[in-house]
Amino acid sequence: MLGLQVRMNLKRKAVEMRTSSYTKETGAIQKGADFVRAFALGFLLADAIALLRLDDLYLDSFEIKDVKTLGGEHLSRAVGRIAGHNGKTRFTIENATRTRIIVADTKIHIMGAFQNIKLARDAIVSLILGSPPGKVYASLRTVSARLKQRAF
Repeated sequence: MLGLQVRMNLKRKAVEMRTSSYTKETGAIQKGADFVRAFALGFLLADAIALLRLDDLYLDSFEIKDVKTLGGEHLSRAVGRIAGHNGKTRFTIENATRTRIIVADTKIHIMGAFQNIKLARDAIVSLILGSPPGKVYASLRTVSARLKQRAF
C-alpha cells in the first residue's frame, strides 16, 4: 500500500521503517509511523488502517495528570467517569464527536479529525474536572446537532 520496508528489531524492541523504490508518497513514512503507533496504543486494526487511507485523521494523547493532579481514589473515580458504566460514557463521546477513544490507565488516546478531537478532549476534560456525565451528555447533544447541521 505505502511501499515501505518494515521490520521489527528485537534487540532494540523497536519497529524500523524505511522507504523503498516502490514508495510513491512523500508522507508515507509518517503515515506508517502513525499506523504503528495507533495499533500499539490499542486502537482496532481497522481504525489504524483508516489512518493510512484518510489524510484528515490524527492521534492525540494526554494524561489525566496534565488536566488535574489527582491521586489514589480520586484518580480511579476520574477514570471511571470517563469510561462510564459498561463503557457508556466513552461510547457516547465517541459517537457524538465521531472519534475513537482509548483509556489506558491514566493515559487517554483520541483518534479523529482535528476539530472532533478537540470536542472529545473538552468533554473528557470536563469529566476529569468533576462534571457529572449528564451535563456532559447535554453539551455533547448540542454539539452533535451542530455537526449534523454542518454536514447538510
